[in-house]
Amino acid sequence: MRLSELPSGIIALILSSQLASAFYLPGLTPTNYRRDDLVQLNVNRLTPSQSQRERQITSAFSFDYYHHAFNFCEPKDGVSSASESLGSILFGDRIQSSPFELHMAKNETCKAVCDEVTFEPRDAKFVNRRIWQDYKVNMLVDGLPVGQDFIDQDTGTEFYQPGFLLGKVENEKPQLHDHFNFLIDYNEFKKGQYRVVGIQVEPESLGESKRTGTGGDFSADCGNAAVPKRLSETGNTKVTWTYSVYWRPSRTTFATRWDKFLHVYDPKIHWLALVNSAVIFTFLVGIVSTILRRTLRKDIARYNRLDQLGLDDLGDNGVEDGVQEDSGWKLIHGDVFRPPKNGLMLAVLVGNGAQLFTMTGFTIAFALVGFLSPSNRGSLATVMILLYTFLGFIGGYTSSRIYKDFGGTKWKQLLTYTPSVVPIVVFGTFFLLNLFVWARHSSGAVPFTTMLVIIGIWFCISVPLSLAGSWVGFRQPMRDHPVKTNQIPRQIPPATGYLRPVPSMLAVGILPFGAIFIELFFIMNSLWSNRIYYMFGFLFLSFGLLIVTSAAVTIMMIYFVLCAENYHWQWRAFASSGASAGYVFAYCLLYWARQLSFSSLTGGLLYLGYSLLISFLWFVMTGTIGFTATWIFVHRIYGSLKID
Repeated sequence: MRLSELPSGIIALILSSQLASAFYLPGLTPTNYRRDDLVQLNVNRLTPSQSQRERQITSAFSFDYYHHAFNFCEPKDGVSSASESLGSILFGDRIQSSPFELHMAKNETCKAVCDEVTFEPRDAKFVNRRIWQDYKVNMLVDGLPVGQDFIDQDTGTEFYQPGFLLGKVENEKPQLHDHFNFLIDYNEFKKGQYRVVGIQVEPESLGESKRTGTGGDFSADCGNAAVPKRLSETGNTKVTWTYSVYWRPSRTTFATRWDKFLHVYDPKIHWLALVNSAVIFTFLVGIVSTILRRTLRKDIARYNRLDQLGLDDLGDNGVEDGVQEDSGWKLIHGDVFRPPKNGLMLAVLVGNGAQLFTMTGFTIAFALVGFLSPSNRGSLATVMILLYTFLGFIGGYTSSRIYKDFGGTKWKQLLTYTPSVVPIVVFGTFFLLNLFVWARHSSGAVPFTTMLVIIGIWFCISVPLSLAGSWVGFRQPMRDHPVKTNQIPRQIPPATGYLRPVPSMLAVGILPFGAIFIELFFIMNSLWSNRIYYMFGFLFLSFGLLIVTSAAVTIMMIYFVLCAENYHWQWRAFASSGASAGYVFAYCLLYWARQLSFSSLTGGLLYLGYSLLISFLWFVMTGTIGFTATWIFVHRIYGSLKID
């Protein structure tokens, strides 16, 4: 269906900024409170953030809230962990109970969390280093992240960023935030019934704080803000953790309480990038349309005319007046469907690429319509894993159809490699990188039991579905190729200029990357700066441009390759379209140089490993897009020829 054939209302919806900003559905059932009811405050991990001094992120590791060095107070009954989704665990969330007592609509000033704690020099050095690196403390109240108020300097929009700073640095000396001011917004939706709709924290460094109550009385003297709390690295330091609670009535409803967290950074840049990509898309589609509608039609008409004339109508030189002999892509019609070298591996990669592509499309679509609300922590990663698992049927089916088209015979190897090669690469890399995280005692280390769960899901669900898909694909009959393949391969002329493999890959790969690189920046910020990414409207449009651009530019390049009488197009199509992964990896290195400044070798290795892994998956997915589009193109043009 062409765009002109769509209803005008749908077109307006697609182009509207409302879609580009995306929306969400609340992922949690509202909890209703009465006055003085206990409101649960849970704690999460401590995460690095962008340094206000160096404007860079200096660490890649998060730490558990109850890490011994921080000396945070624990609940009297012990720490209990909340149940978490698979995606939440993989991304390092560690939600646990806390000793903070918040009572609905009850203001409390200067309460001690627990008795006085002692920081030894080793702990003080560890915490001071985290303060220098601008680590943030993450908490949740009623499922809503605790945040700090910020103003976008470009748009003047007020928004919240999750977490608050562990401390601050003044006069080159770190100060510990040992007092937390909780500012909680609540909405009275019914008479005497309330809901939490917002929470901020204003941390302070108050020296000389002391607990004054005894027994169950946790009243305290919060000390003096003019005397900040500093941790000594040469001797023991006494610290009393204190907090205050202030409740504020608000008109914000429960359904819109996430709005201040869901901030669109640089919306003008998003739209500018989409417009530029759309211009590139229009240009490419115009070129490909010209090739298909003009050049190919003329070629096909001329080639068919030559076949109809016969040798009796040709002149002394074997050429009819006004008609040239066969040249270009028709000359290799007897070799164009010759099976490629390592066709088995190509089929395996295309099958896994189809699985990745389908998973990505469904995930973005679900997020776009709001099924993956940020209030449902870890839902995005969980859905991605489950979709990839249950789409194993598509991977197996696609690989078997491609391999059967190649005339392959090693079916046992295909059945083994399709569900195992790419998952083993991904899981093996993830496991090795997880060892570095585990060695740093980071909360981001995935537990061994979770890894066993992932292996079980893969082995019990994905592998059987892949085998079933391969069996179905093998059983279905294949159409014959439009032209027969010669027994003796034709000699290929040497390639020159941009038709050589490396220049052609570099030329083709840069255009699909251009369609997505702006969104890639914000995705990288979300992964490494712990920001909430929800701009799935922009991502949906960018993903569509990526598909069309990859297909169009690969078709154009393969047409030129065929005209140069080179019939080895299968791997060229896959590698040319997948070459955008090289630009993705180069961008990751540029992002590292400009936005990150890791203070440890393990942080750099972790970033480099995950960048390589993302680039590999990108190569497999975009390579499949280019190969599939070219496979259809080649069958169409050679199916239009009349060859005896």
